[in-house]
Amino acid sequence: MSTAELPFVLAVVGAGPRGVGVLERLGANAAELLGERRLVVHLVDPFPPGAGRVWRYEQSPLLRMNSMPEDVTVFTDDTVRIDGPIRPGPSLIEWARLVREDALDVGIDDSLRAELEALRSDHFPTRRLQSAYLSWFHREVLAGLPAGIEVVEHRTRAVRLEDGEPQSLWLEDGAEPLEADAVLFTVGHLDAEPDRRETELVDFAARHGLAYYPAGYTADVDYSAIEPGETVLVRGFGLAFVDLMLLLTEGRGGRFEEQTCGGLKYLSSGAEPVLHIGSRRGVPYHAKIGYRLHGKPLQLPRFFDAYAIEKLCAVPGSLDFRRDVWPLISKEIAWAYYSELFTAHPERVRMDFAVFADAFADAAPGELDALVARAVPAPEDRLDLDRLDRPMAGLRFGTAEEYGKELREYVEADLSRRADAECSADLGAFMALLSVMGQLPVLLQTGRLDAASQLSDLDGWFLGFFSYFASGPPPRRLEELLALQEAGLVSFLGAEMRVVADEERRRFVASGASFPGETEACTFVEARLPEPSITRTSDGLLRQLRDDGGLAEEVVLDTVTGDRLLAGRIHTRVTDGRMLDRDGRPHPRRFALGPHTSARSAGAFTRPRTNALPFRQNDSVAREILRLAAGARSAFSGLNASSRPAP
Repeated sequence: MSTAELPFVLAVVGAGPRGVGVLERLGANAAELLGERRLVVHLVDPFPPGAGRVWRYEQSPLLRMNSMPEDVTVFTDDTVRIDGPIRPGPSLIEWARLVREDALDVGIDDSLRAELEALRSDHFPTRRLQSAYLSWFHREVLAGLPAGIEVVEHRTRAVRLEDGEPQSLWLEDGAEPLEADAVLFTVGHLDAEPDRRETELVDFAARHGLAYYPAGYTADVDYSAIEPGETVLVRGFGLAFVDLMLLLTEGRGGRFEEQTCGGLKYLSSGAEPVLHIGSRRGVPYHAKIGYRLHGKPLQLPRFFDAYAIEKLCAVPGSLDFRRDVWPLISKEIAWAYYSELFTAHPERVRMDFAVFADAFADAAPGELDALVARAVPAPEDRLDLDRLDRPMAGLRFGTAEEYGKELREYVEADLSRRADAECSADLGAFMALLSVMGQLPVLLQTGRLDAASQLSDLDGWFLGFFSYFASGPPPRRLEELLALQEAGLVSFLGAEMRVVADEERRRFVASGASFPGETEACTFVEARLPEPSITRTSDGLLRQLRDDGGLAEEVVLDTVTGDRLLAGRIHTRVTDGRMLDRDGRPHPRRFALGPHTSARSAGAFTRPRTNALPFRQNDSVAREILRLAAGARSAFSGLNASSRPAP
């Protein structure tokens, strides 16, 4: 039998929404690229296909998405700039409506029926309902595959990969390996062993009979050893904290009750600990916005697009993110913010938008503040990115109680602003941030960003700012936070939180920059996901590939010192997702996609009609794999050509 008569075998390690998204693109592009060659796809994942680990049904019903169902889709639409065909489909809210109308044959668990019937476009669904949507998507993809593509599912882990023609992929429950012509990793977030500082805290806790919980995915951590009434230090005020807060309060039998005068009251079960929370900012992530844009359609990207990046990179020397890139990004954010303010709320400005837009486009970074001061009379209508980023910077309070009062007022103001359509300019800024995220791979593939700046300013500061401003919790979660504070089960430790392992006191001791004093505890929780690290990865397969040299941690070169700095991520070629080995060579038949690869993509699903980067990546890699299967010469065009949204 000739090679052309044998099936081409692809192993996909990770069968969550990203893995199934690539499978959908394989099916969509097969008619053009696969020819007569058969394709066998092995989906390998111990968690349910479609939903994967994060969105599996078997998790607490208290845990919700931080996106509204109208903002969630797994289907391409006509804004997505890809070479393959567009295959539209329902968003989460459209899917729910179709299920309610019996227009789709979907078996819904009885525990989800009431939520499904009540779901509205501005609700925040449970992760279990999202699981049902993703599981249905998986079944739809399988049903729509052409006859030449076969899928085999393996509910187990991949534990070893050996190179060769073909490659051998060993499964945890298999006596013989899968023989695969190509392997695609869609691994999502990377779990990691504790870093040096966390290891020291683990050892300290073990010596003194304390409890320390390193960074981890909250839904998978066992917190049952935390005692009722116990003082617990919590570092981190983002989405991982929100999950922790719910699991240790409502998850232990308490309940929230609507008050007739507004707000929530928490009724304790008596099984809850007392949480003392702090972080660098000292404040929780902003609540998700609850309104739509009201002005003219935004024209994005405007100041941070492929052309602007190309022009920026024409200047000799390496780029510093803060000095060279951030001015373009901040101008993009401000452009979207003021576009919405001027066109949706013209009564609050004193300049014609066309005049403002021309002056804004021509203004140098130092001139924008003066232009805005002339055009926008109310200070509260002006965008202050520095204050948004560090709202408690420079503020000092005499006591924890004073700080708690200030933080409560801050959260209440945030809830009000995120619910008030008069503040819709904030949504303009949000949309600009999404656009910026879609352009970052264009910047990264130039290789011009200074290594130290890439790690500290892009990976560290900017991506953190994006999550803080644009990826916060549903508003109700912050209302619940306030109710728990009122009930005495939550207190706040302030900005620039510090935790010391005090050998003399044999306790964890926390303090901050916002007020004097310390808080001691026997239990300390890191409420955050681990930083990406191939060096410390806890995944056996990735460790084996790292040790064998077949997989490398992304390295960026410091052009000043010549040092090679580790970025933590799976090193991939940004243009086509190919994995690089320890010598920087791309493997011809290994690919990786996901947030912890060099491409730094967002989640596997996204808002409709945003030319989402994950869809573009899925399509490009699927087409490359199909060319391999058909034996055709690679015709990969890269992400650059597809980076500009449709007009």
